[in-house]
Amino acid sequence: MSAATAERVDLPVSGMSCAACARAIENQLAATAGVSAVHVNFATSTATVEFDPARAAVSNLVETIEELGYGVPQAAAGEDSGEDAGERARLLEDAALHRRLWLAASFTAPVVVLGMWPALMRLPAMAWIQLALTAPVIFYAGAPFYKGAWDGLRHRSANMNTLIALGTGAATLYSVWVTVRGGHELYYEAAAVIVTLILLGRALEARARGKASEAIRRLREWQPSTARVVRGGAEQDVPIEQVRLGDVVVVRPGEKIPVDGAVREGTSAVDESMLTGESMPVDKNPGDAVYGGTINRSGSLRFEAQKVGRATALQQMIELVRQAQGSRAPVARLADVISGYFTVVVLGLATVTLMVWLTLGLLGRAPLSFALVNFVAVLIIACPCALGLATPTAIMVGTGRGAERGILIKGGEALESAGRIDTVILDKTGTITSGHPRVTDVLPLKGYSAAELVRLAASAERYSEHPLGRAIVEHAQAAAMALAEPVGFRAMAGHGVAARVEGREVTVGTLAEALELPDMGRLAGEGKTAVAVCVDGHPAGAIGIADTVKPEAAEAVRRLREMGVEVWMITGDNRRTAENVARQAGIEHVLAEVLPDAKAAEVRKLQAAGKKVAMVGDGINDAPALAQADVGMAIGTGTDIAKEAASITLMRGDLNGVADALGLARRTMRVIRQNLFWAFAYNAIGIPVAAGVLYPFTGWLLSPVLASAAMALSSVTVVSNSLRLKRA
Repeated sequence: MSAATAERVDLPVSGMSCAACARAIENQLAATAGVSAVHVNFATSTATVEFDPARAAVSNLVETIEELGYGVPQAAAGEDSGEDAGERARLLEDAALHRRLWLAASFTAPVVVLGMWPALMRLPAMAWIQLALTAPVIFYAGAPFYKGAWDGLRHRSANMNTLIALGTGAATLYSVWVTVRGGHELYYEAAAVIVTLILLGRALEARARGKASEAIRRLREWQPSTARVVRGGAEQDVPIEQVRLGDVVVVRPGEKIPVDGAVREGTSAVDESMLTGESMPVDKNPGDAVYGGTINRSGSLRFEAQKVGRATALQQMIELVRQAQGSRAPVARLADVISGYFTVVVLGLATVTLMVWLTLGLLGRAPLSFALVNFVAVLIIACPCALGLATPTAIMVGTGRGAERGILIKGGEALESAGRIDTVILDKTGTITSGHPRVTDVLPLKGYSAAELVRLAASAERYSEHPLGRAIVEHAQAAAMALAEPVGFRAMAGHGVAARVEGREVTVGTLAEALELPDMGRLAGEGKTAVAVCVDGHPAGAIGIADTVKPEAAEAVRRLREMGVEVWMITGDNRRTAENVARQAGIEHVLAEVLPDAKAAEVRKLQAAGKKVAMVGDGINDAPALAQADVGMAIGTGTDIAKEAASITLMRGDLNGVADALGLARRTMRVIRQNLFWAFAYNAIGIPVAAGVLYPFTGWLLSPVLASAAMALSSVTVVSNSLRLKRA
């Protein structure tokens, strides 16, 4: 199956309780005919499947998941997608979870109180009262555990539900047997508290996971539900889904812009912070682009809708963040493998623990009841959830925080690669510089003022299409100069332009006379283009033009160097111009006179030297280098081709986004490593302690109640640690 024929679908999955559930679904889907790739994300409750539509259908995938005992919520009337259905299902699951938790807590509390009075518990009726109070906790509040364990058993798989069901079931059945025989060594309290604490842990975990995934919800809230369009000569409000390409959309001050388009009438300042992370409003005039979800702050605008529905920048941003949050980082592979076998290994360890303590009990070395206590403790304390949540929750929060700052990261692999970057290559034009030439110097000769020199040159260049000519005209317009109408305009290839302006012959360009003008050498030494202006055949002065360095470039380079990152600049310009720009930006390493198709080769040279390279660019000719680099970063003001080739898109044209992205990636990877260490260490220490290895030395056993509390704490700790990234 080729990539061109493969389809990709994201299915919301309900009913997963741990990473082992995700692994079971993943394995079953992978064995389905026509499926080429599958990833089930426990943190986002989503199954991402690539399949051949000629051999499989979405209905087959849904059926496979449901056969395992899990649900696939379907979109209801009025919902846009399975994502809405998944959110609705999660809300219903959370509501049911809280109902079970409150019931369990209500019935467990009196069981615990009764257990605190040993003398009272010796009354024959007390055991039956405890059984009556524990039954609702086990058979209603704990019902999902037993159902999940049964579904796993039917499909010959084990998960967290299996461990909980075996642990609480063993404690409850033993206690019922003792009650019937009239004994007093009961474990109703332990079984009820375990169920309650695990439900509490899952409620806290669900709340934390909801906070981790709120980035997408916040992005979706920026999309207005209606738009005001002009149809039949009248303004009317229509649902956002009914806006068509070419519609004229009206936006008043304070309203959200509904779709992407180009301004036809009006001027305003638009808050684009939700898209770029930039807090300063952006001025909009006729011809400028506007984006759905941004806020019109001042004047009224009329614009033509050019992108609607899923084609808008906001919707593409949401899709990219959603895909990134559902991705898997390479660092998680070991955790994925371990969690797949974890439950089976724990069952084996619990069985060994039971047999060892039964043997010690029969030999008179320990009470027989220790066998049950330690067996239950091992089953309960072992938790693959922390392993399953360690990486995806950090990726969810990290990529969500990045989106809020205008940094779109395509997935876990890009995030991990960005965390290892030690070398950054910055393309010059449009990345370090603004991307279009501007007038930097006006050098009039005696007899002319600076304003007159610019006005004459701009009048002659008024209809020129050359970038240098347009720069002079824009400079004059910015100064509100009244330009004269040129007569007999003619372009001289390679030399400039000539025209009659107010009866005088004006030539503008790189003419021989320019060599005699003062300060020409200085302009050239600064990497600027010197344009001579002559009037009636006599030099009148010179105008210096350059593609100016962005104001934040030097600060961004300084930040990168403080992070230990080596910064290079690459350009096709001559070395003198390149070194001048590099000097202004504080860059030491310069690759000049590099042809567009050779940029990727320069990236390979640095990689061959053992460096982890990020390439930052904005043009079509940067695409091969962006793809070759370990991490390609596209400036958001650049072309769609550059963005497609890049693994990270910086929505602002601000170079500080490069340092922000690398800093965020490093911090996210640090949190992932902390999470994985905690998850592994927790189980490495907790399981032996629960098995009773400390008893021969300290006489202390870990009670199943403490084990359940520790298990719940492990998952909540991992998710809470990931949530620290929200402050990055």
